[in-house]
Amino acid sequence: MNGMRKAFVLLLICGVLAALLAGCGGGGQKAAKRELKVYNWGDYIDPEILKSFEKETGIHVIYDTFATNEDMYVKVKAGGSDYDVAIPSDYMISRLLRDGLLEKIDFSKIPNYSKIGAKYKNLDFDPKNEYSVPYMWGTVGIAYNKKMVTEPVDSWGILWDQKYAKQIFMLDSPRDSIGVTLKYLGYSLNTGNEAELAAAGKKLVEQKPLVLAYLVDEAKDKMIAGEGALAVVWSGDAMFMMEKNNDIAYAIPKEGTNLWFDSMVILKGTKHKAEAEEFINYMTRPDIAQKNVEYIGYASPLPEVEAKLPEDVRKNIAAYPDDALLKNAEVFNDLTENMPKYDKVWTEVKVAQ
Repeated sequence: MNGMRKAFVLLLICGVLAALLAGCGGGGQKAAKRELKVYNWGDYIDPEILKSFEKETGIHVIYDTFATNEDMYVKVKAGGSDYDVAIPSDYMISRLLRDGLLEKIDFSKIPNYSKIGAKYKNLDFDPKNEYSVPYMWGTVGIAYNKKMVTEPVDSWGILWDQKYAKQIFMLDSPRDSIGVTLKYLGYSLNTGNEAELAAAGKKLVEQKPLVLAYLVDEAKDKMIAGEGALAVVWSGDAMFMMEKNNDIAYAIPKEGTNLWFDSMVILKGTKHKAEAEEFINYMTRPDIAQKNVEYIGYASPLPEVEAKLPEDVRKNIAAYPDDALLKNAEVFNDLTENMPKYDKVWTEVKVAQ
């Protein structure tokens, strides 16, 4: 009897252990199959959308953020990050394509792509619509506090006005800050001309004593709090500021600006392509896209979403500027060969006393 009891106990223990091991193993395999790693700009998605996506699909999202296209590129290029989906800007998509870092998208898995407006397709960085799906678009302009700035804001030149010393925020981004300076001087923001870049660098060094700080996302909170008079910002950030502080307004300078497009891409070597395509399709679903736009303040490439927004949003130049305001606008090109020149200029600006 003792021997039978021992045998029975041993069999019971083995059965329990086997069941536990099988449960652990099965759960681990399931989690590995339904996982997605997303790399996006800071403050650039409604967090509730990530939760609803996980709830509806069972796909666990690992979400990281970057501050600039260049930061994103360095990390992706270095490898080892295992991101599946990223949301870079136009010129950076060109660079990622050139370096073979993107996967072709199976658009049969993105039925909501049909909802995207025609003017946001066939763009230069993806002319055949094979590698990217539009996410948001907008401009770069000047957010200003109407209580501190009473004169018309219609030129980049106001950023060099001595009366606003230590009340100016510039973007901590070489392409953007050098770009707006080039436009102010009458040059293309895609120039590779060393003399033009040197002139822009000299102008930025001249401006530096007037600058309170070079920021990215932090400028929003500081302008809302009334800590600055003027800030170079992306249009969606301006929308957010205006919603939080009625004294904030937005201007697109007459010299022209950057017209930009951010798109969702799938990174080369992804182990979760099906999940990535499911996520992209989800983000372009009109109800989700509208919820996202209402949260972050940027302009949607879905006409159906734009049509449902309040009139004051649709008529706000920070959200949907008319063509007249964009007549001198340019889209950033990939300047890989000339970027060392931009980096040199930016380094000289940042170290200037």
